Amino acid sequence: MSPEFRNRTVAITGASAGVGRAAAHRYARAGGRIGLIARDKDALDAVKDEVERLGGSAFVAAADVANADQVFAAADAIAEHFGSIDVWINDAMVTVFSPVWDLTPEEFRRVTDVTYLGVVHGTMAALRHMRPRNSGTIIQVGSALAFRGIPLQAAYCGAKHAIRGFTNSLRTELIHAGSRIKVTIVELPAVNTPQFDWARTHRTHQPRPVPPVVQPEVIADTLYRAAWRPAREYWIGASTLAVVLGNMLAPGLFDHYLARTTFDAQETGTPVTPYRKDNLLEPVSDLHRTRGSFGSESGNSAIVARGAIARVAPVIAFGAALLMLGRLARPHSRGRLRVRNYY
Repeated sequence: MSPEFRNRTVAITGASAGVGRAAAHRYARAGGRIGLIARDKDALDAVKDEVERLGGSAFVAAADVANADQVFAAADAIAEHFGSIDVWINDAMVTVFSPVWDLTPEEFRRVTDVTYLGVVHGTMAALRHMRPRNSGTIIQVGSALAFRGIPLQAAYCGAKHAIRGFTNSLRTELIHAGSRIKVTIVELPAVNTPQFDWARTHRTHQPRPVPPVVQPEVIADTLYRAAWRPAREYWIGASTLAVVLGNMLAPGLFDHYLARTTFDAQETGTPVTPYRKDNLLEPVSDLHRTRGSFGSESGNSAIVARGAIARVAPVIAFGAALLMLGRLARPHSRGRLRVRNYY
């Protein structure tokens, strides 16, 4: 058992598939006690078996994160079973691939209820158990799309933007209260999960992640690290750094670039079939797994940077370049100009 995990419990929403399932495996290999939360109890039972084979212990608490009462009940059951909740990971999400004008208000609300309010409900549930002990770590699974909206995912991008605002407010309240509870956001690149196999779409072809893509185990490793080294935020992948920093510098150019490239980049060449199932309202049981359908192009490693360092480094590099240019162009004393040759 990893010493960080001795007598500690992690609760994971969205634990039945994708990043949540990979995170459960990662914590299990450290000997963790894991509360598994998602809608599909049968899928969670399968994850529980996997966790126990990997050396951890697990407790299943089926819940729809859009329902606050179900989330609070799941948290209470996990805490009663294991004695505490020390880490809470908000990972559950749904999305719809569609232009805004083809979305229904009900679809938009459902994405918001799960992807944004599910994080709110999970955070509230975690705080109920962490605040009395003045200890714990809450990890929000975010996205590069929390900084930059893209075509065909307005509901999802809006939810991820909202998570940042909510978390920033919460963080200031915890600081004001002198709390030792830590809150971290982990911003993800495109990940090879089943979401592209079961997300609702109003397009004519099957959805796909925008390259470059990483495997969910890459994210799980960072979620494990974030529990014990909870920086304000982690950015995963060079693409995430490029999206965040590029949007800060030239958002208008990004608008046109994304409009030109990102419709086709989110679709495969496979037509959508009339009988395709989606998980917006109900689980798709036969697709619960850790990885999706894009393993052949998915990487097993990625750059991981703390947000503060990632923001400051380009500024320092840019400043150093300006300083060097200034030194090269500056006339020297007594009116003489020295020419420096570089070979």
